Order: sequence, then structure tokens, then C-alpha cells
Amino acid sequence: MNLLSRNDYPREAVALTGLSQKYMKQARFVPIHLTDGELHIAQADVDDVATVMALQLACGMKVVAHPGRPEDILEVVEQLYGANSKSIDSIIEEADKDHAELLLTGDEDTDHLRDLAQEAPIIRLVNRLIVKAVEMRASDIHFEPFEHRFRVRYRLDGLLQEVESPPARLQAAIISRVKIMARLDISERRRPQDGRIKLRIGEREIDFRISTIPTHYGESLVLRILDRESLVLDLAALGFPDSLLAEWQSLISNPYGMILVTGPTGSGKTSTLYTTLDKINVPTYKIMTLEDPIEYQLDGINQIQVNPKIGFDFANGLRSIVRQDPDIILVGEIRDQETARIAIQSALTGHLLFSTLHTNDAAGAITRLLDMGVENFLLSSTLLGILAQRLVRVICPHCREEMAPDAKLLRAMKLSPEETARMTYYHGAGCDECRHTGYKGRIAIFEFLPLDDEIRAEIHRESSTEVIREVALRKGMITLRQDGWRKVREGVTTVAEVLRVTLV
Repeated sequence: MNLLSRNDYPREAVALTGLSQKYMKQARFVPIHLTDGELHIAQADVDDVATVMALQLACGMKVVAHPGRPEDILEVVEQLYGANSKSIDSIIEEADKDHAELLLTGDEDTDHLRDLAQEAPIIRLVNRLIVKAVEMRASDIHFEPFEHRFRVRYRLDGLLQEVESPPARLQAAIISRVKIMARLDISERRRPQDGRIKLRIGEREIDFRISTIPTHYGESLVLRILDRESLVLDLAALGFPDSLLAEWQSLISNPYGMILVTGPTGSGKTSTLYTTLDKINVPTYKIMTLEDPIEYQLDGINQIQVNPKIGFDFANGLRSIVRQDPDIILVGEIRDQETARIAIQSALTGHLLFSTLHTNDAAGAITRLLDMGVENFLLSSTLLGILAQRLVRVICPHCREEMAPDAKLLRAMKLSPEETARMTYYHGAGCDECRHTGYKGRIAIFEFLPLDDEIRAEIHRESSTEVIREVALRKGMITLRQDGWRKVREGVTTVAEVLRVTLV
């Protein structure tokens, strides 16, 4: 009997009931077609008579085995019967069939809700939504209830995109299913809850951070996808230009002092700091982090999760860390005066300390710390440099093409005619690879403010953000928009993207 080729396998699952994916993988067979009451299967071991007899009893028909390669069989089982085997539309239709609407009242039966959440179609639907989000390299999944609909959106390259959304009647079961996976209390719908899930998808182990909050029409739930493989520990790949890369590497080689990375939520600060720590993570240094939450586990680095519920916040955690004799400290965020004061003190006493602030630009971090009550002479003595950053979408390399520049957008960049002349501009025309958005992936743009004597003098005078910024510009600081323009000139991104994420 000839060995089956890859083309001999079906593209659709054979219509049979009672056969589990797990059993087919263990016994290494897959149905290939039904003909005249006979079930034909591909089997890795055609001498495995026990499996053939078991199938004949289970299906009530003759079973004919054909030899196949084990790797082909396992691949087809996964494609036809695994989490990816059905479209979301078909799973939604299956889950919605004869599904009674569940009204969210205070006296709702939690056991009934748990039963609904553990129905096979609901489990398949949630699994498929998660798998699809990972396949599309989404950073978040949003489940949002409204009066007459239940919306599901993925955050792709920083922007939300709606996907096939289940009927509103499935809302409670879907939210409860995710909460069960995260070991949250499904009976508690009046208070926010947070949790984590670890799933194996393909060959990867992926962490998910879950956050729920009550809204007028039910619980809103967000899954943050923390894929360790998506973390690129390469400063150049993150977007550092050569000139800035040299300055940054020189800065982080200092034995002590404070270095800040600023920007809004989702601007890539964590990736920059993790990559930076990876570069200076050597056996002679002890590195400790204090995070809320820990997004990725880094080998060789002591990472600590804060827990405000028990009084273990950034300030208290930082006090404990400095007694552990670290060389390098990462504080996830400076949120208050007490944390700022202890961070400054740690930098003064021989530690290299990294942290983040939510400010619009690099100069704004200085006035933010002064406004928190940090003494100007302490700040000027400890602060080494500030890096502001944003993320811009990258033009899809598969559909990248030349385009005529938009005069209105160029005027908004406030550039001289000499700077915009004799340039070739690009955009993405849209293709299947980029989901017809014209963009695929993101890269960072930066604004770096090193501390020198002149900037320190402005800190002593407690000058405004505008004054500090003017001094920095006069000394050659490249702004976020200017770095964005550099990436436009290189054909990496578009003018529209730079304008979207930067201020004048």
C-alpha cells in the first residue's frame, strides 16, 4: 500500500461525532473520507489493529487504513479538529443555537452561569478568539458590553479593530468563561478584578493579564497578551538610530544615577527598559525590578510584583529592595512624592536606577518631579538623562509603494521647503499581509535629553518645561517629531503616522 502524499488529505473535517482531537493524536490517525459506508483513515501505524477495531465499534462501519507520515497526520488533525479548525462565525452560530438569553440580575444563579461558561461551544469560541488574536499579533483583546450588542475588538499595531462579535445573549457566558480561566470570582460583578492566565498556543507559552470592570450594561473585560517571543531585546530593532544608540549605551554604563523613560501608556517604555536591562545584565551585577505588573520574565533578573492591597506599593517595595544589596534597580513607575524621594535617595547612594513617568516629552519629566516635591538640588545631582518615546506604525513591506506627498500634512510638520524637497515618499497600498491597513508592525521614535551643566542649572532655577526644552533644542536635542521625520525620510513610516502620535 502506497504512502499517502500531503495532497491526499481532506481540506474539511469528515462529518463524524465522538472522535476527539486528543484521541486522534494519541493513536496517530485522521479520517480522510467516507465512501459507501466505509471510513477511510490515514494511520501512522497500519499494524495498529486495536485502533481500527475500536473505530469500527464506535462508528458502526468498516474502517480502511492507509499508511501516512506521522507528521502529516498530526498536522492535519490540528488543522481540521484543533482550536483553529472552525471560523469564528461558525463557532458563534453553534454557541448561539438554542442558547437562552441570560439576564444579569443581582439574584442570578452562579451555578447556572458556571454551567453556561463550561459548555463546549463557549469554550471553543473563547479559545478561538484568543488564538486568532495571537495569530494576528494583537496586544489586547477587548470584550465590551452595550445595550443591544456585545463588541469584541483587537488592538493591532496600537489601534483597535473590531472582529466578528458574538450575540449579546452570549455576553455573560463568554465573560464568565474568561474569568474561570483566570480563577476570578464569577459571582462578583460589582467590583473590578484582575488576574492572569498562562496558555500554551502551538509551541509557545503565552501569558495573559485580565482586567474586568463593571459598566452600565455588564462587565467590560480586557486581556493583555504578553507574548515573550514578541519581545525584541535589540535596541536597534526597537528604533534607536545609530547616534542615539551610542549615547544611550554610554549613559547606561554609569555606575549610579537615575535614568527616566517617559511617554503615555502603550508607547513601548517597558520594551525599552527590558532591552536595556538585558544589555547590562552580567553576572557581576545584581539587578532587581519592582513592577505593576510583571509583563515578561527576564532570566537572571530578580523581578518583584507590587501588591497595594497588602500595603506593598512602589515606595515600600523600594525600601525593601535597597536592603537586598542591588547594583541596578528598575522601578516600574514613579507615581507619588514618596516613591520619587526614595528613588532619588537610592540613586544617590550608589545604585543605577531606571524608572518611567507619564509625560508628553523629555523636558516635562523634570518639572513633573519638581511638582511632586523633589528638591531641585537632589534632582540635578542624580538625574543622568531622560528618554521620551512613541510608537509609529511601519509601512508594510509587502505592499510598500511610492506616493505623492500630501501638501497639507507636510505643512503640519512645520518643515522648510528645503527639508521636504527632492524626497521620495512611501505608503502601504494595502494587502492581505497587513490586513489592508498599509502598515505591519511598529517602531519607536525617540527624544533624548542628556543632563549637562546647563540643564542642571535650569533645574536649580526650577525653570519651566518650555525653558528647559528651549535650552535642550539649542544644544541639539532631536525631538520626537524630528526623529519621526527621519524615519519618514528612510521610508519606514508615513507623515500621517508621525503627526498622529506627536505634538507640535
